[in-house]
Amino acid sequence: MKLIGPFKQIVTLANLPLRGKLSDEQIEIIVDGGIVVNDGKIQEIGNFNTLKSENQNIEIQTIEGEQIVLPGFVDAHTHICFGGNRANDFAMRNAGKTYLEIAESGGGIWSSVQHTRNASEEELLKTLLERIDFLISLGITTIEIKSGYGLDVENELKMLRIIKKAQNQTKAKLVPTCLSAHLKPRDFEGSNAEYLNYILTEILPKVKEEELAQRVDIFIEKSAFQPEESKDFLLKTKDLGFGITVHADQFTPGSSRIAVEVGAKSADHLEATVDEDIEFLAQSDTVATALPGASLGLGEKFTPARKLLDAGAIVAIASDWNPGSAPMGNLITQASILATFEKLTTAEVLAGMTFRAAYALGLEDIGKLESGKKADFVTFKTDNFQNVLYNQGSLNAEHVYIDGIQIH
Repeated sequence: MKLIGPFKQIVTLANLPLRGKLSDEQIEIIVDGGIVVNDGKIQEIGNFNTLKSENQNIEIQTIEGEQIVLPGFVDAHTHICFGGNRANDFAMRNAGKTYLEIAESGGGIWSSVQHTRNASEEELLKTLLERIDFLISLGITTIEIKSGYGLDVENELKMLRIIKKAQNQTKAKLVPTCLSAHLKPRDFEGSNAEYLNYILTEILPKVKEEELAQRVDIFIEKSAFQPEESKDFLLKTKDLGFGITVHADQFTPGSSRIAVEVGAKSADHLEATVDEDIEFLAQSDTVATALPGASLGLGEKFTPARKLLDAGAIVAIASDWNPGSAPMGNLITQASILATFEKLTTAEVLAGMTFRAAYALGLEDIGKLESGKKADFVTFKTDNFQNVLYNQGSLNAEHVYIDGIQIH
């Protein structure tokens, strides 16, 4: 057991509701606080000197200088296991080329599929661990990672096995998701429906057998999979025992409604969501996950986070770090920019990157600093927690703790 502190401010996020809008006045701040950690969990939080006097024989880990502490951030949507890059896509898009023109010239998702298939397992693992380390340096302690650049049995399993290997080499919590339904690969001879059946009969049974993922995702869009075939696929996936999430409403509306209808844990993107579907989402337990990195990368409008929160939805914020549409990977910068354009309170942004994002992944033991929760937290060298978002990602995390142990 040890006492860590003193911290100028401990921002606990305790007692904040799961859904709907939040005011900054609702944020609990413990001034000159300390955190008692026991066996990887938070035992007690309070005034540092009081905790020290009440636990006279406790190990003390002294924090030097003025620092604030927040719950470890959760990035609930990434594609960081990939080979190659698509810098040429970015340049072509900014030069006015359309998505179809880029794809026809050898870019797009298929380009990443080819790079990933051709990359060695050693190369993929090395680059994946480097990206995980970068996210940890931002204060992100839990990371969702998708497959989806393999698109056949051999290569989808290769990606998921590499994510599993990475979990053995990092302290961060990794949450693998099978995204074999990213799009129908060009070398698959058959219809979309036949490819989805191939996933159900050939890929997912092996994923389950090897315990490579407990979650499945699908990209519902004109360029990928259509609404009705996607709904049928998701229901069959649930029958196999997987949790589900959906790439929804990125360019065209309607698929977020499907996500709610099938009981998806989250509907991610939502840049094209219309008002009536905002209400539909708000009445459900499906998390609306905003991905501002994709809006920035593609020059598209942002997820209507303000409307979603005002309607009472559960809103998370994730990076969508991928080699095509969201290459930045800096969740803090993206969330700060989203806050500016959508007029989000600091409480709403922090909740969206912590306990609300954790809920999207089915995790209840992280995201808040309170007794019994996992001791995952991040410190910043400042006397005011508002500076984290104010500096839009340029204020680096000072220390990162996972299970109460400093790893950064």
